[in-house]
Amino acid sequence: MRNRLLHIVFLCFSLTLFAQTDSISVTPEVKIVVKDSIKEEYNPLAPQKAAFYSAVVPGLGQAYNKKYWKIPVIYAGMGAGVYFYLRNDKDYNRFRDAYKRRLAGFTDDEFYGTGTTPSISNERLIDAQETARRNKDVSIIVSLAFYLINIVDANVDAHLRQYDVNDDISVTPNLDYDPVFNQTNYGLSFRYKL
Repeated sequence: MRNRLLHIVFLCFSLTLFAQTDSISVTPEVKIVVKDSIKEEYNPLAPQKAAFYSAVVPGLGQAYNKKYWKIPVIYAGMGAGVYFYLRNDKDYNRFRDAYKRRLAGFTDDEFYGTGTTPSISNERLIDAQETARRNKDVSIIVSLAFYLINIVDANVDAHLRQYDVNDDISVTPNLDYDPVFNQTNYGLSFRYKL
């Protein structure tokens, strides 16, 4: 059996030795260079440009990167922070004005109620002022966080746009249910195509 396999292998390789070429091409080779229309040329300043655009006008870096769907998210986050800042500032002023009027001896503020004893005590007004002030600070932090995330996202997205991403290499999560042992098996599936 081993000898037969060896003879078959030698026969296959020897058949290629009998091949002949009848004509020899003398024409020079012509190379055609076609610029790939899909892949962009590498621009090392693109991330800095996108970050600068986003720093000047929030969302402009995302428009530069052609990620238009991120612009409303950025403005919604920053707008929500500004909205809650203004709302908490208004509440803070209401609580502070009512507390100041009570210290001055007035009983006509909106939180006093109808009667001789206030429906909301002075201590609760102080707590409400502190809560409104803390919420104002958080609202400013949220707005600034969305602004900074806008800049960082534009920079990182511009970096990642310049990498070749294709489906030749892929890693996907794998979830398999084993009915025999009544358990779920987790894993990663790695695929490489040549």
